[in-house]
Amino acid sequence: MRALVWNGVNDLAVETVPDPHVVNPRDVVLEVSLTTTCGSDLHFIDGYLPGMRKGDVFGHEFTGTIVEVGPEVRDRKVGDRVVVPSFIACGNCWYCDRQLYSLCDTTNPNAAAQQPLLGYPSGGIYGYTHPFGGYAGSHAQFVRVPFGDVNCFPVPEAVDDLSALFVSDAVPTGFMGADFCDISPGDTVAVFGAGAVGLMAAAGAKILGAERVIVLDRLPERLAAARDHVGAETVDYSDVDSVQEALREATGGRGPDAVVEAVGMEGHGTGLQNVVDRAKQAVRAETDRATPLREAVLACRKGGVVALLGVYGLTDSFPTGVVLNKGLTIRAAQQHGQRYVPRLLHHLAAGELQTSFLATHRMPLEDAVEGYRIFKEKEDGCLRAVFSPS
Repeated sequence: MRALVWNGVNDLAVETVPDPHVVNPRDVVLEVSLTTTCGSDLHFIDGYLPGMRKGDVFGHEFTGTIVEVGPEVRDRKVGDRVVVPSFIACGNCWYCDRQLYSLCDTTNPNAAAQQPLLGYPSGGIYGYTHPFGGYAGSHAQFVRVPFGDVNCFPVPEAVDDLSALFVSDAVPTGFMGADFCDISPGDTVAVFGAGAVGLMAAAGAKILGAERVIVLDRLPERLAAARDHVGAETVDYSDVDSVQEALREATGGRGPDAVVEAVGMEGHGTGLQNVVDRAKQAVRAETDRATPLREAVLACRKGGVVALLGVYGLTDSFPTGVVLNKGLTIRAAQQHGQRYVPRLLHHLAAGELQTSFLATHRMPLEDAVEGYRIFKEKEDGCLRAVFSPS
């Protein structure tokens, strides 16, 4: 089959690789209909996240049709049109029983590689380095899905493939961030970053009852998407002297009740600390440019919630004292998608959620290298590049 592979830092290619097949009796194999770029892929493409090997197929946000099932798959069958969360869950361990699916104790066969850094390993994920399991990713014609009954969610007839695609990762990740905010009537939620995850966090905050949602970014087309498709207020952070002052002014001096950070380790910003971060990251003295994370902590009102969705490594100058003295609650996780996907498919089918506008660029898988270039450079207003493998 054809697949997009990682051959080294900033070295991608579409190549012919072996087809996947059922390995364990609860596996299914999917023919991928659509698969999309994600900002977290850029971290290993750019060389900031270790653990990729030459020839690895990557990609973790996808939808498709089941073409093969293992002998112990009970609830899914060949021909089912399904969407699959990016983190792989077994559905039977202590963490899965508590709906903490991205922490699954069963699905990461390379857990020992994570343990020294994290203390305890995460679950496995498709196409996202060997410490995260070493699974082949979705930028391919076919992909193996372990524990098919747990991880494949049938897509309702009323939901098209393109809308369902983003329920694999961007939508549940963003919605989880909004859920972390414990939103009450009258609350104001600020969202740092108007990429796909940030926009879906803003949409989730609206669904969960936030009175006001304020999205911050520097790119006019992304801020326009937040206004036009989500109904959020927007702030261009490059156009204000102080993000904190801008949010204080917008909230009567108190600050947002909750802040969602949806940027991650390659964030942009302003000020001296951002210059220092860029210099240290360039020489690999730290992994993160964490200006948005620090700003989120500083901007949140006293006693508020900071929901961390952006992917970070080792962050310098984290304002721990600010968290303590302001009494902040910080909640963070990789997405527990299996908890949210049924509800999100219902919102899509009912017309209460829009996602297809995230697909600003569509192309065949053969053009995926160019698609990642456009996505990385944010060229031509690119929010997400979507690939069709067949």
